[in-house]
Amino acid sequence: MAPKRRPVPLNITPIGEGQAISNTIDAASEANLEALQKKLGELDLDEQQRKRLEAFLTQKAQVGELKDEDFEPICELGAGNGGVVNKVRHKPSGLVMARKLIHLEIKPAIRNQIIRELQVLHECNSPYIVGFYGAFYSDGEISICMEHMDGGSLDQVLKEARRIPEEILGKVSIAVLRGLAYLREKHQIMHRDVKPSNILVNSRGEIKLCDFGVSGQLIDSMANSFVGTRSYMSPERLQGTHYSVQSDVWSMGLSLVELAIGRYPIPPPEPKELESIFGRAILDGAEGEPHANTQRPRPPGRPVSGRRRRKTFDVFREKQWFTSLVFFQSHTFIKRSEVEEVDFAGYLCKTMGLNQPSTPTRGTE
Repeated sequence: MAPKRRPVPLNITPIGEGQAISNTIDAASEANLEALQKKLGELDLDEQQRKRLEAFLTQKAQVGELKDEDFEPICELGAGNGGVVNKVRHKPSGLVMARKLIHLEIKPAIRNQIIRELQVLHECNSPYIVGFYGAFYSDGEISICMEHMDGGSLDQVLKEARRIPEEILGKVSIAVLRGLAYLREKHQIMHRDVKPSNILVNSRGEIKLCDFGVSGQLIDSMANSFVGTRSYMSPERLQGTHYSVQSDVWSMGLSLVELAIGRYPIPPPEPKELESIFGRAILDGAEGEPHANTQRPRPPGRPVSGRRRRKTFDVFREKQWFTSLVFFQSHTFIKRSEVEEVDFAGYLCKTMGLNQPSTPTRGTE
């Protein structure tokens, strides 16, 4: 039997080997915590969001070094091509977490690079991003430890609900756009894998993104080991051409339509199917006429060549605002959803059979 490999830790602050984890925060952790709290001041947060983030960061600062033997399994939350996610209890702190296990046969230098690249997750603190406790390597597996979201993912919610109402999707749209904007503006990160299973929810009514591509080496390693889902990829991603945040918006759009109609939207539903779902004819946003009375839009013709072709492409580049996150955040649907009073937590708890509000994650199952 091969000797057990030593875990490679990734923590909010380094802690010496064998050092006990206490409920007090040492000077280095306290300084780190103060720096993170200062960064929260730069974000547009309401008082409740700020308090919840500060509480999470305080808990996280007390966790210390993450080690395989310190986790007690509770149940499996989900599994896919990328690995398995378990609900676990971190025994030294009593915190309940979600632990993603990714099995990779990789060289030590590559695994260390992955751990280093995951470091940026410590800086991703937003009400719209799933909280990160740390990552480590042990016995051929990368462990990524995250905040546990008791409502699961939106694909799980869809299985129970069959279709998700428009007013609920309005709140989902706001959270996803704000999460994407935060990653882009504060960390220059694109998500790369927006889909219902990567949008998590909890009984407090929070909606958060997870599994975004911060580690290029991890993405490459998983691409060599797993067959990833291509269903939500934008055309330019499928073709291997330039990739931008607009590709995330494409994936978000596909996800929202799927959640609204109850099935993957390709091939697109016919007008009669949409009318049966929504109880009315669906209007074309540009023409204001029902789809049944308008011709489906056609793809543009073959691009012209030479100077005219370059001029056309220049125009598209200059109009990037049209597909930017800022543009979508100012869309009528989003603005209306921002002011609309919707009990998202109540809807989720009723659909998924949860208690409201969410109890603290410490010591709960």
